Amino acid sequence: MTDRPTHIWTPIDYARDGKQVDWLHLPHSVTRSAYGTIAIPAAVVKNGEGPTALFTAGNHGDEYEGQVALCNLIRELKPERIRGRVIMIPALNLPAAMAGTRTSPLDEGNLNRSFPGNPDATPTPAIAHYVDSVLFPIADLFHDLHSGGGSLAYVQFASTHAGNNPEVHARGLAALRAFAAPVSLVWRAGSDARYSPHAAMKRGVPALGGEFGGGGSLSRRGLAIVEEGLERLLRHMGIVEGVVEPRPTRMMEVPTRAHFVHAPTAGVFEPAVELGDSVKAGDLCGRVHFVDDPARTPVDCRFAADGVVVCQRHPARVERGDCVAHTAVDVA
Repeated sequence: MTDRPTHIWTPIDYARDGKQVDWLHLPHSVTRSAYGTIAIPAAVVKNGEGPTALFTAGNHGDEYEGQVALCNLIRELKPERIRGRVIMIPALNLPAAMAGTRTSPLDEGNLNRSFPGNPDATPTPAIAHYVDSVLFPIADLFHDLHSGGGSLAYVQFASTHAGNNPEVHARGLAALRAFAAPVSLVWRAGSDARYSPHAAMKRGVPALGGEFGGGGSLSRRGLAIVEEGLERLLRHMGIVEGVVEPRPTRMMEVPTRAHFVHAPTAGVFEPAVELGDSVKAGDLCGRVHFVDDPARTPVDCRFAADGVVVCQRHPARVERGDCVAHTAVDVA
């Protein structure tokens, strides 16, 4: 699927020195625009030979710290400051970003469940295919910036996925330590082969992610973590001159699916813990209440494994199967 040609075209020349800010054009023929395109903004800053960093945000449209950080970086980064290339796409799933929604209003596509994509499908998998087939092969490091969106609140962290290639994973861990968010997390469970980091690592590209906010808002602290972390990454790669000063980061991982708690029924979720709390297996995570049947006893949700609460559901209203919390554990 990924070897088929993309339909996305762009005036951007990824091999040209200088600064280019333009659009990736995905043909999208609809009633109001027979030969129209979805114009996804993109920027490339290049100066000579050197490594390539690929930074994306807006994979989910309701996650904003990365979107703003990349807009700032696009305006501020000058070719003479770098050696190599930086590719930046601040609103990768543009229809979702413009709607402020997790999924695209055009096809309900979740871009981070669409890799490696399909050029002949609807817009979301077509975008994934372009990233996988055109951008990953020219990248030396990929960082896809996320936050909790409208449905989750997170302890702010940068992350990587364990993957199956030890050498690629080791390079990802080195980049994660260089980024040096307050918390650095390795996903060993709760990930999906359709995620962008999995597709990048399959191409041999170390991949970072992270959750830098949540609740559909924009965290000033999360934005500062992203902006400082991206500068440190560019220094780590040798694209920007400067020393990456060592900085402590709390190393954590999500080891199994037992670290996720899901609502057993629909209702109103009352949390029993706060983000950052340490919990034990069997501890109360929260209760689901029934406001349409107030005499009914609330249903408990309990943790199945020890850990630290790094994620909680943001809206109180839940349906059966909604993730209401998940935990991580400290690692050496």
